[in-house]
Amino acid sequence: MTASRTAPLTRSDYAPGQATVHSDPARLARVTRTLRAAGRRIALVPTMGALHDGHRELIQHARRLPNTIVVVSIFVNPLQFGPNEDFDRYPRSFAADLAACEEERAELVFAPQVADLYRDGAAVTLNAGPLGDELEGAVRPGHFGGVLTVVAKLFNIVGPDFALFGEKDYQQLVLIRRMARDLDFDLSVVGVPTVREDDGLALSSRNVYLTGPQRTSALALSAALAAGAHVSAGGADAVLGAARAVLAASPEVELDYLELRATDLGPAPAEGDARLLIAARVGATRLIDNAPVLLGSPDQDTDASR
Repeated sequence: MTASRTAPLTRSDYAPGQATVHSDPARLARVTRTLRAAGRRIALVPTMGALHDGHRELIQHARRLPNTIVVVSIFVNPLQFGPNEDFDRYPRSFAADLAACEEERAELVFAPQVADLYRDGAAVTLNAGPLGDELEGAVRPGHFGGVLTVVAKLFNIVGPDFALFGEKDYQQLVLIRRMARDLDFDLSVVGVPTVREDDGLALSSRNVYLTGPQRTSALALSAALAAGAHVSAGGADAVLGAARAVLAASPEVELDYLELRATDLGPAPAEGDARLLIAARVGATRLIDNAPVLLGSPDQDTDASR
């Protein structure tokens, strides 16, 4: 085992400046561990493919870390989809995804099949704890157990020094940070701010499902967040009231939840940093978004307003 992990890498394992694709977990693990043994650091960007500018920002952020080789994983994880969710129709565009990785100069692409990661099914999975049953977890039972299971597997396979996740999936980010801490993963979990269109819509792979009118309606989510953040000096009631007023003017947006929480997703503080989170359906498409707010402070700008 030791010899296989320290054997010299071939160009089919790793080629500096090129995107090398791997599907075999054991082979990728040998590559990344050999590179780390040679003094390089590894940054992992986990994705489910259908890469957009938000994913590109994660890769760019990873590449700015010094002495770091970027691994992008592309895997649509069945464990995080419920029985009535869109696993089968989730957008898959591997050729375009690989081209994006090449353009962003990610040097390793990990693209396993389901059987590569779950060789004998998924008999052992992770429990996300109480927070995993709240917010998104209340609407999507078992979702975060599936997320944490695949992320833990990726951490074990890739052995990264850094793992980068977008803040758009804020509850996911909080839970992954908690898992990394509680299970003693030796890495840094890096959150990257949400990337938005010029009109404020948060980038998401599911945006492709929206029709033109639905996309216009979806702008109510970021507008509600911006309205709430704008009145943060007035406290929690003012924040939620302003956000709800925006949503009330958009009856085509079917709200799942709008909640104000602490940054760790506990109860919101009376003053200080907090997070405003929203989930809603526009037509058949379910979207999520969030924004930071500073309660009891002067009006502030927020990324949801840009």
